[in-house]
Amino acid sequence: MKMPKVVLYANTDWYLFNFRLSFARKLRDAGFEVILLSPEGEYGPKLRDLGFRWHAVPMNRRSLNPLRELALVLWLARFFQREKPQLVHGFTIKSAVYGSFASKLAGVPARVNAVAGMGYVFTSRDLKARILKPVVRSVMRTALNGRDSILVLQNPDDIKLFEAARIVEKKSIRLIKGSGVDLRRFKVREESADDAGKPLRILLAARLVWDKGIEEYVEAARMLRRENRTVRFLLAGSPDDGNPASVSTAMVEGWVKEGLVEWLGHVSDMPRLFTEVDVMVLPSYREGLPKALIEAAGCALPLITTDAPGCREVVSESGVDGLQVPVRDARALADAIRQLDDDRALARKLGLAAREKALKNFDERIVIEKTLAVYRELVPSIAIEDERREPVAPVGKFGDFHV
Repeated sequence: MKMPKVVLYANTDWYLFNFRLSFARKLRDAGFEVILLSPEGEYGPKLRDLGFRWHAVPMNRRSLNPLRELALVLWLARFFQREKPQLVHGFTIKSAVYGSFASKLAGVPARVNAVAGMGYVFTSRDLKARILKPVVRSVMRTALNGRDSILVLQNPDDIKLFEAARIVEKKSIRLIKGSGVDLRRFKVREESADDAGKPLRILLAARLVWDKGIEEYVEAARMLRRENRTVRFLLAGSPDDGNPASVSTAMVEGWVKEGLVEWLGHVSDMPRLFTEVDVMVLPSYREGLPKALIEAAGCALPLITTDAPGCREVVSESGVDGLQVPVRDARALADAIRQLDDDRALARKLGLAAREKALKNFDERIVIEKTLAVYRELVPSIAIEDERREPVAPVGKFGDFHV
C-alpha cells in the first residue's frame, strides 16, 4: 500500500532542523514521503543533504502586508494542489494559520497544527501587539477549526488560553508536552574536586528576543557584579531579525563591553556547551515547552526559570526539580543565582532531579509516538509499528497524561 505524503511546514528551516528532524526521519523510515517547507535559510540545504525534499517558501515572517500574505497563502495552496499531500502539519502560529487556509483551498484531507508558545503578538506589551491581538485571534479561529483538523498545544496554560478565547473547539485540542529531546545525546557532566572553588558559570541559551528574559538576565548580572561576585554570565544565541522583539547586536555588544555577559553567539554543539557550564537559566515570559531547559536537564544542570506557562512544566516544584522566580523580576533571579553560588550541593541535587524528570517525561521517542497517534486519528489508514502506543490525552483529561 502506498504510504501517505506528509508536509511539515515551519517559519524557519532552523526550526525544522533542530526541533523536528527526528520526527521527519521517523516518518521517512516508516515509508512516508516527507516534504519540508520553510523560508530560505542556511539549514535548508542541510536538510536536502540528509535526503529530504525541502522547498523554500516566499514567506516574510515580519510582513503585515495583506496582499503579500494573501499571495503566500495562494502559493501554498498551489503547492499543495500539485503535491496532493494527505496531511499538512504546520508549526508556529503563522505557519499553522497559513498552512490551514491553504490546505482548505487545496482540499488536503487532514491538518495538524502545532503551536509552541504564543509568540510576539500574545507576549509583547507594546502597542502594535495589543492592536494585532484581536485580529490574530479572529484569523486563528477561522483557520484552525474544522472537522479534519487537530490543534496540538504544549502546556495546559495555552489550552486554557485557547479555550477562553474560543479559538478552537475543545474536542479538537490535544496536549503533547514539547517537541521532544534525544536525551541519549546529553550526558551528566563529571564533577571535579576543585569545582567548588571556581566561579559559577551561568548560561542563558535562547533566541535573543526580549521575551526570553534577556533584560532581567543582564540586570541580575549587574546586581551580582556590584556585590563583587565572580559569577560568569554566558549568553548563547543570535538576534532573531524576523521577530519584532529581537535584541539588537549593538545592544549585546554593549553588555559585553560593560563586562556583564560573555556572548557566545550561535552554538551548534549544545551537548558540549552544557558540559562547560554549571547552571542553566531561562527567565522567559511565556513558552510552549522550552527545549533548552530539557536539554540542560539531560546533563543534570540545575535549572532556574520563571513561574510562567511552559517553563513551569519543566520546573514544577521550586527547590525540588529547579528554582522558580517570578516573571520580569531581575532581583529574584539574582537571588536564585546567588543561592546556587553559595550552595553547590543544592545545585547538584537540583540538577540530578531535573535529569530524572526529563528522562521520564520529555524524551523524543515519547513525543514522536504521541504525534503519530494524532496522525492516526485523522488518517486511520496510517499504521506504523512503534515502541509505544499510548493514546494522546484529549483536553479535560491531561491530568493523567505524563508527557
